[in-house]
Amino acid sequence: MLVIPAVDIKDGKCVRLLQGRMEDETVYSETPWTMALKWQEAGGRRLHIVDLNGAIEGRGVNDDAVREIVKHTDMRTELGGGIRDMARIDALLEMGIDSVILGTVAVENPAMVHQAIKKHGPKRIIIGIDARDGVVATKGWTHSGWKTAVDLGCEMRDLDVERIIYTDIGRDGMLTGPNIEETERMAKETGLWITASGGVSSIDDIMALKRIELAGVDSVITGKALYEGRLDLGEAIKAAATN
Repeated sequence: MLVIPAVDIKDGKCVRLLQGRMEDETVYSETPWTMALKWQEAGGRRLHIVDLNGAIEGRGVNDDAVREIVKHTDMRTELGGGIRDMARIDALLEMGIDSVILGTVAVENPAMVHQAIKKHGPKRIIIGIDARDGVVATKGWTHSGWKTAVDLGCEMRDLDVERIIYTDIGRDGMLTGPNIEETERMAKETGLWITASGGVSSIDDIMALKRIELAGVDSVITGKALYEGRLDLGEAIKAAATN
């Protein structure tokens, strides 16, 4: 299982939010690239980046900070937040981002998801499914729709998607442990590769997710636990790599 550290960017700074609330932030670094480099030096092989302003505004806001991360690190990168059209996807991939994460557009314009996969391949297009009580939320988690997370996952599978990042919003930033049951359900019912996100706070949480690895949950994103010193990235990576 792969452990993926997260760098969330708001107003050019590395921050963490509670349950996605933009007003409930903690700033951890004025320069996100230095945090990214720290996680690389701790053994990180892949980095999860979110443009928080972009998720709300529907456009790229923190590209300068993203470019600095790409420039200063060698990790593979995935980026989400405000990616709503093909031009933006193309621009990010040309910038050096390895994979883009599509969230809102997967609900509002699924045809574009299929178009992006045809153009760039399924390894470079990841779907972010963020759910509150099992229902998909969009536009930086500010809008809740009517579609269930699993239903959306199945629709994405039919568009040739290979990977979903599944986030339980209620657990994000709360350090209360991941939603094992719903994460496993997403994997089993869609048959896709799943990256778990939201609530990871300890090695025990990593090992709990590892127990459902055979269902298709092959990676996990962690953020606040790293920044608060509750989880050591190097130790988490070693634990996740054990048989």
